[in-house]
Amino acid sequence: MGAYLGGSAIQTIGDNPVTAYRQLVQQYAKNLAGETVSPAVAAAEANAVFIAAPITASMSGLWPRLIGVLFKRIPKFGVLLGYTFLTGNDEPGYAAATAASILSAPFINPVRMIEKQQRAFLKQTGVEKPIMEILRESSQKYFAPLFRGTIPLMGHSFASAILGLVGQPKLQKYIQSELGKTGQFSGSATNLVASAIVSPIYVVVTNPLSRLEVIMQTNSINGKSINIFEALRELGADMAKFGLSGIFRGQGIGIFKAIISLTLFHEGRLFLTRQFKAYNIRTGKIPAPAA
Repeated sequence: MGAYLGGSAIQTIGDNPVTAYRQLVQQYAKNLAGETVSPAVAAAEANAVFIAAPITASMSGLWPRLIGVLFKRIPKFGVLLGYTFLTGNDEPGYAAATAASILSAPFINPVRMIEKQQRAFLKQTGVEKPIMEILRESSQKYFAPLFRGTIPLMGHSFASAILGLVGQPKLQKYIQSELGKTGQFSGSATNLVASAIVSPIYVVVTNPLSRLEVIMQTNSINGKSINIFEALRELGADMAKFGLSGIFRGQGIGIFKAIISLTLFHEGRLFLTRQFKAYNIRTGKIPAPAA
């Protein structure tokens, strides 16, 4: 669990600028007048925000994401690893990933909502929205706004668990067994190759779900919430106007983000696993492997 949490923290810090940029590219699908604009215009708006305040934009949402390593990852990894242990398996499988994605959603969603709200109004204010202000506004509606977007999140979390937590390590082991025979590819290299293969599949599956989350979670907390059907209609209107480029806004940056995220997470996880194992051997908690 400690290795999973550590790997997640390393990933969160490393991919935050790309995560922030992708949200803005998707969020700015509508201008301030509520009109759907082309992907090129939305990307130009996101670029303008990053040029005007590069540090603020890059670091926006980082604190709730880091705090979320505990609030989000402990339930998700706890179910994933707990299910794996209880079923007598050595590695997480698809059933464990399914259970983790569903049972962890109520814990994950409030953190993702706060993260998106922090950077939702960067274009208007130039600064990220304080966490306490978000919580104060949510408390006026009994914190119900923090659970906006839970339905698409479950699908997103399921795809993430199936492809990222289960599929990528299995693929890496296969690649390592094949390419590793040559002695020219290290564990880090095969990790990068596996992430590069999994990432496009992951982004194609999750990009529309990510769009739904952004639509539902970035409107004003004080305003009327957008339900899943309204979000789907908005996504459909975007596709009708701009074709596949409308529904897959942020696809390219999403693939880039996924490669970074998966590589950093698994590199961090494997590194920390080795350190924890070496420490346990040194302190006599587990026996040393036979020579």
